[in-house]
Amino acid sequence: MIFPVGDDQVKGGYFPLFSYSFIVLNILVFVLQFQSGDMLLGSFASVPAEITSGEAWYTLITSMFLHGGFAHIFGNMLFLWVFADNIEATIGNFRFLLFYLVGGLMAHAGHIYFNPGSMIPTVGASGAISAVMGAYLVMFPKSRIKLWFFFLIFRVPAFLFLGIWIWMQWSSGWASLKVEQSGGGTAWWAHIGGFIFGVVAGIYYRLNADGKEELV
Repeated sequence: MIFPVGDDQVKGGYFPLFSYSFIVLNILVFVLQFQSGDMLLGSFASVPAEITSGEAWYTLITSMFLHGGFAHIFGNMLFLWVFADNIEATIGNFRFLLFYLVGGLMAHAGHIYFNPGSMIPTVGASGAISAVMGAYLVMFPKSRIKLWFFFLIFRVPAFLFLGIWIWMQWSSGWASLKVEQSGGGTAWWAHIGGFIFGVVAGIYYRLNADGKEELV
């Protein structure tokens, strides 16, 4: 497995307050999950069939801070650590907060559109993080992503890593439409929906950069 472990940092800009705060918050919530069993998941996970019925809309936000296991939260927080700080440093703290939450909602929209009657609970920050990655692709395409592969550390351009990543999500998303799922799995269309929103937002942010940081 190849993991991103770092990138080229922007020069200057805003301190990534919310990027780091979200990591801490997600970890704290996961500790509460671990202690409470399935109670938090039962109350705050998002179920597409309930949302399309006009119920429990608050779970569209709360589910973004829940995770299905140690591997799930580790992967999400690692990607959040690598990609989010450059975005927040560029667009500012409160604009990043709004961008992150709306990105998560757009991810939900993508998932629910293709699974409107699903009773499978949806949890995780990966939809919002996918939005971050989409914006990163547009704003920092030449940034070098540091990857870890067993004992090897190497760097690749962001456009290559993120291009391969979204191609994998897209392929898996279409494949999932051909398979009737009765249990849990990966919400591929949440990743795709979040990423598309991030690309659109990234174009806007790149065109309106205020010059406090260096875009690459």
